[in-house]
Amino acid sequence: MSLDATLTALADPTRRAILSRLTLGEARVTELARPFALSLNAVSKHIRMLERGGLVRRRRAGREHILALDPAALDATADWIAAQKAAWSARLQKLDDLLREEDAR
Repeated sequence: MSLDATLTALADPTRRAILSRLTLGEARVTELARPFALSLNAVSKHIRMLERGGLVRRRRAGREHILALDPAALDATADWIAAQKAAWSARLQKLDDLLREEDAR
């Protein structure tokens, strides 16, 4: 799983809606497809993007494919975002301090 693949998967509103549904628990592909005005094939492509992004796990039960949310990729993405926020906050604070110091002179 890469950050790029995770962010790409999260970029689409349909995929985010599928993830939201999976927060309620496991679901079959056909259940996930039901609320969308898309073909089952199109929903399956969205699901594959979520799998590539490390956001969804698939298991088979007979002929059925059952999906579950895998939060590890979300945790890794949130950690990266938090680190970026901290770095930028520190940089902006230094800039603010320099500007205030200059104004005081």
